Amino acid sequence: MTLSNISSSLAPARRARCQACLRAQASCICAWIAPVSHSVEVLILQHPLEVMNAKGSARLLHLSLPHSRLLTGEQFDPTELASLLAGKHNLLLYPDTPDDRSLGMAPPPVLDAALLAEPSQLRLVVLDGTWRKSRKMLYLNAALQRLPRLPLRAVPPSHYLIRKAQAPDQLSTLEATCYALMQLEHDTERFAPLITAFDGFVAQQLSYIRPLLEKD
Repeated sequence: MTLSNISSSLAPARRARCQACLRAQASCICAWIAPVSHSVEVLILQHPLEVMNAKGSARLLHLSLPHSRLLTGEQFDPTELASLLAGKHNLLLYPDTPDDRSLGMAPPPVLDAALLAEPSQLRLVVLDGTWRKSRKMLYLNAALQRLPRLPLRAVPPSHYLIRKAQAPDQLSTLEATCYALMQLEHDTERFAPLITAFDGFVAQQLSYIRPLLEKD
């Protein structure tokens, strides 16, 4: 046996991954995909450090929303981003905070309520990342700063028990997007199954975490 054959035989085998959710087969989350019909298009811009995060919900969200796109990046090419935002009225799912001013960003344009009359003409732009990461994405992409923002109203407490929130009302990407779609399409019941599926996803992740906690 040659040295190269010995090295290859000792190398750890790569875990097979699910081609849909991109996770190891043993921790596949495809069982929680809950396809939901929706009129508002959804564009998910995911921070690169979130791609392989086991706690992340963006991939499950994307697989459950037929009219969604999921792209990864921190700073996007302006021409590419302009193309992604063309053709519809865009709303950024992001709060308007004083922190934006401290970074030199101008106030976002006022949301024209008349634009909300026809959901099929809307595109919801979602930033997937921690508060710090998403704020940097906003800072680095001027086109996103120029979008009107959609404030969420009267949302319930988060079901996101696997990630420590920085604020009491902080939601997962999946939850926030679902509640935004409920609000824009005036339909709570249609999106409720996806929230239920998210509970199953969270329970699955907790089943991996609890044994580790019990060892400490």
